[in-house]
Amino acid sequence: MPSPRRTARQADLLERLVALLTAQGFADLTLDDLAERLRCSKTTLYQLARSKQGLVVEAVKHYFRGATEAVEKRVAQTADPSDRVRAYLTAVAEQLRPLSRRFLDDVADFPPAREVYEANTRMAAERVRQLIAEGVSDGAFRDVHTAFVGEVAAATMRQIQQGELKARTGLSDAEAYEQLASLIVHAVSS
Repeated sequence: MPSPRRTARQADLLERLVALLTAQGFADLTLDDLAERLRCSKTTLYQLARSKQGLVVEAVKHYFRGATEAVEKRVAQTADPSDRVRAYLTAVAEQLRPLSRRFLDDVADFPPAREVYEANTRMAAERVRQLIAEGVSDGAFRDVHTAFVGEVAAATMRQIQQGELKARTGLSDAEAYEQLASLIVHAVSS
């Protein structure tokens, strides 16, 4: 989904909002807190969204839009099918690494933001399926059932996103994605 047209000032404010929320979370912040910390008026914030909840959703969407672009750029620079899968999941891990646990917990507890994360997780799982299918088609991967491998990846990604893997393994989201990349590449390699 394309980003709305914003002035340079609004784009800067959105970047600063994303930096604040991803570092500190948002559940305990009021609109007054946001305005104070971002050194702007509430009216200026209302130009981005009509409520604190709307601001959070805009910030989460903006973060994942940029993360997706960065991940795809990394994949586009890679030709080998194994390296493409590894590059994709490693780049996802890199994009998740700067997110604070507080932010991720707040996203999990706020349904509109959680849906944005879940939608991005579904798209990422589909992209992994696609990369595996391309590798099988090119003969770089053994003839695996790509839908099954994709579903295993998707299930693991959902567990990462929901915090289940961290609870059971102690791995951060980024570390879990790195482990998933290693597991998938080794599972499909000839």
